[in-house]
Amino acid sequence: MKLKNGMLASFFFLPAAVFLIVFFVYPVFLLIKDSLFTYDLYDPSVKEFVGIAHYIDALTSERFLESAFNTVIYIVVAVGFEFTIGLILALLLSTGFKGSQFIRTLLLSPLMLAPLVSGLIWKFMLNDQFGVINWGLYKLGILSDPHQILWLSDSKFSLFSTIIADIWLTTPFMMLVLLAGIQGIPKSLYESSQIDGANKWQTFRYITMPSLVPVATVALVIRIIDAARTFDIVWVLTQGGPGFSSEVLSTYMYKTLTRYGYVGESSAMAVIFIILLLALSSFFIKRMWSPSKKHA
Repeated sequence: MKLKNGMLASFFFLPAAVFLIVFFVYPVFLLIKDSLFTYDLYDPSVKEFVGIAHYIDALTSERFLESAFNTVIYIVVAVGFEFTIGLILALLLSTGFKGSQFIRTLLLSPLMLAPLVSGLIWKFMLNDQFGVINWGLYKLGILSDPHQILWLSDSKFSLFSTIIADIWLTTPFMMLVLLAGIQGIPKSLYESSQIDGANKWQTFRYITMPSLVPVATVALVIRIIDAARTFDIVWVLTQGGPGFSSEVLSTYMYKTLTRYGYVGESSAMAVIFIILLLALSSFFIKRMWSPSKKHA
């Protein structure tokens, strides 16, 4: 009977295993293989084995390191604001005040848009000639000229302009996940805290936040990976410019492959990128959701 149950479980697992092998394991294997060769795009059969030369070139490339630094800034700022704003909104909506369901639906509306569409919307809004953002700041008296800030054309603002668009698009996801986590906390814990005389801050610190750690960890890991591989918004808004001021790893790898035709170099950068994401995710999960902390 146990053997039959095991075979049945394996049968149900087989489609997922095939999917994983075909769409993940095999492409990663090809990616690693391509990173070890230099290809002639005019004749793909002509290739030269170079070993780890592409990896060394990437790690010593000033442009690659600058793109990696921009990616880190993008992740830290975007995910940090998304988590903070999402947590505040989730806490407010969890109170169940009148009209909270309508407001929740309204706040979730950006999730209905594709990143490409979101990028186009913000490209018009941030336009220094007719954008509503500069016009609004001018009407509020913050700017002396409605064309004062070149959001997408000034290297000081270009990267943060893409971050603003990302925050607007994906904060609802963070809010929704955290709200589900808050609503899943047993009410008996809050009732016990009230009996013990805990105030709102103590209840939040010792009940809400510890109970949210598993949910928050999953949400943060998903968003960190998603923000690290962001492409649509950056490409639509700035294409990594002006210069390389808003260049992130995904846009740089895309240009390396499609504009310059460097298959081996782009593959090596992609492998490095995957390793960094796996290491970051593993470290984050271990630090935030370890068994020792869970039972502490």
